[in-house]
Amino acid sequence: MIKDIIKLAPIALLALSACGGGGTVNNGNAEDRFVDSVVNSLSLKHKIGQLNQVTAVGVEEMEKLAAEGMMGSILNETNLDNLHRIQKAAVDNPPHIPVLISRDVIHGYKTIFPIPLGQAASFDPELVRQGSEISAIEAASDGIRWTFAPMLDIARDPRWGRIAEGYGEDAYLTSVMGAAAVKGYQGDDLSKETSIAACAKHFVGYGAATAGRDYNSTFIPMRLLRNVYLPPFRAAAQAGCATYMSSFNDNDGVPSTGNKLILTDILRNEWKFDGFVVSDWFSVGEMINHGFAADMKDAAEKAINAGLDMDMVANAYKDYLETLVSEGKVSESKITEACKNVVRIKYRLGLFQNPYPTVSQDVKYAPEHLEAALHAAEQSAVMLKNNGALPLKNVKKILLCGPMADAPHDQLGTWVFDGEKSHTITPLAAFKEAGYDVTYVAGLTYSRDSNTSKFAEVTRAAKSADAIIFVGGEESILSGEAHCLSNLNLQGAQSELLETLKKTGKPVVAVIMAGRPLTITDDIKNTDAILYMFHPGTMGGNALVNLVAGKVTPSGKLPASFPKNAGQIPVYYNQNNTGRPASGNEILLDDIPAEAGQTSLGCTSYMLDTGFGPLYPFGYGLSYTEFAFSDFSVNKTEFSGENDEIKVSFTIKNTGNYEGAEVAQLYVRDLVGSITRPIKELKGFKKVYLQKGEQQNVEITVPLSSLKFYGLDDKEILEKGEFEVWIATSSANEDIKWKTKITVK
Repeated sequence: MIKDIIKLAPIALLALSACGGGGTVNNGNAEDRFVDSVVNSLSLKHKIGQLNQVTAVGVEEMEKLAAEGMMGSILNETNLDNLHRIQKAAVDNPPHIPVLISRDVIHGYKTIFPIPLGQAASFDPELVRQGSEISAIEAASDGIRWTFAPMLDIARDPRWGRIAEGYGEDAYLTSVMGAAAVKGYQGDDLSKETSIAACAKHFVGYGAATAGRDYNSTFIPMRLLRNVYLPPFRAAAQAGCATYMSSFNDNDGVPSTGNKLILTDILRNEWKFDGFVVSDWFSVGEMINHGFAADMKDAAEKAINAGLDMDMVANAYKDYLETLVSEGKVSESKITEACKNVVRIKYRLGLFQNPYPTVSQDVKYAPEHLEAALHAAEQSAVMLKNNGALPLKNVKKILLCGPMADAPHDQLGTWVFDGEKSHTITPLAAFKEAGYDVTYVAGLTYSRDSNTSKFAEVTRAAKSADAIIFVGGEESILSGEAHCLSNLNLQGAQSELLETLKKTGKPVVAVIMAGRPLTITDDIKNTDAILYMFHPGTMGGNALVNLVAGKVTPSGKLPASFPKNAGQIPVYYNQNNTGRPASGNEILLDDIPAEAGQTSLGCTSYMLDTGFGPLYPFGYGLSYTEFAFSDFSVNKTEFSGENDEIKVSFTIKNTGNYEGAEVAQLYVRDLVGSITRPIKELKGFKKVYLQKGEQQNVEITVPLSSLKFYGLDDKEILEKGEFEVWIATSSANEDIKWKTKITVK
């Protein structure tokens, strides 16, 4: 019977062609009838089989599981011949349901783009969408139809290694970039052979892990969860994200993998999500370590009843769900519903119609893909300092040094399983290709290298150089999952090398390639210019040459605040005000006289040693050119109703000597609320590209509904009162270009 049902799939798929196929789209009765028919014909065992995800364990074993109908999905197998054998075993044997092939395609498959944190620095959602689309095209050529991205965790602690995988500290920026990534992976039609299902992870709060230690507990009160950590996931649902992944952490004592509130009450009932939820790697079993489940059987019961559809690699569902049903602890209807969720996404992907990959292998490293990766690396770079050393002028001889100057593997960044370093264009290769007279003396062989024996050679080489370009930062292994740090300074002897370079008297341009904000406070004085490139991927070397040569003007903005030192963490721009906010005029550590009396030194909220703010604020980034803002106006000063819109208009003119782009940022402050509100919140932005002397009229529209928040009664409200609205080029007060007040009636 099921083979007859599957024959109907191509006809039913026609209903999807104009619907996008995402996780919250109602595709009508054709889809419902197909899914119901398939799932209702299955035995309990085969329903459970669809909820079981297996990692690559040998092709014979995987064929066996597929043939038995006990493998709904597989991850970490990319061999086309093996995948064909596995898929054939699945579709040729009862229940004849294709296997969903998955892989961690985080910021590229073969062509590697900047890490997501770097992509966020572009403040260009179209760039993110395009990068995800290209990643999907390349991955689909190897049969991969599901990726575990985007990561939407708000990360306010750069000690947490996985900050590299997300879009930074801000809920709005993460929401916009995350939705763009979902649309890029999935396209307008999920059944298209080059589309892959996205997975919004990690649901939810994982980025707030205690002290930045991966897998750690979080304590996020419900209002904070609603107002900061959940919005990006809600935006992903609205963008049609096909799947979600539960997070490792427990929040307030409840592991996400067994949390009915978030998996069912919020995701399903409030947001009307109808895709499926997968656990993170073995996180069903890890509820035993949490002390939330007594054993694997108990863990399976808690996970399925909470609303978790698919078990990643723990085998808890496969081993225990049948027994739990027979004991009356889990209803078969619960398993049926979970199975429908999985089959629904397979249907939307067109797997019943065509389970085998048909995308040409020629798409890997296609010229247009490399060009897009180059553009992304250029736009993601943030210039933090420039004393006139950049762009390079009258420079014929360059000394290139530092541990990342020729590090083709590490330049790619974290979570790169399929990228190949043989395709990486490093700074050394790019400078040579561009025709520069380059002397290369690494000085340090890798980022943690503390051997200073080659510093003398670097110093000698500097004598004949017109400028020095130091490329440092951190190896790819130092960021990402399970790579958390308490010391965020440049590793090894990199700071000592910078100090040595500065003593040569030659201009020193520092290029930092890293997976997180680093504490470079003490290194700034030893540089004339700093370009920060969050691990830039395959084309990072070419991007760097174009930037320092002035062919491209830096336009990136920081997606996360940079702390002065690790002791300042967490430091983020949209904090709540205190009853005693700092004025900026308080006494600092070096100003305290000896034998000072036990005074409070101002009675305000600040640190004696690090002062009043971050090293570099959220939204900050310099340019080679200059921009003038003028002619500000707001469409009105009084607003009412959720459908109303705030429209701020202004003119930006490029008054400098280079073409470039500026990111105009719109911030809002709710002056008085029923709960304390952040001192500022990003609510809109626009990246504007201008030729020298060009000007453009710009309008940023903010729906009044975006001013809503969850208040005292855990309900979303739009409160009346006064709000400040301003346009700025960063979150710092000194970068405000215009400010006004509006009233919500």
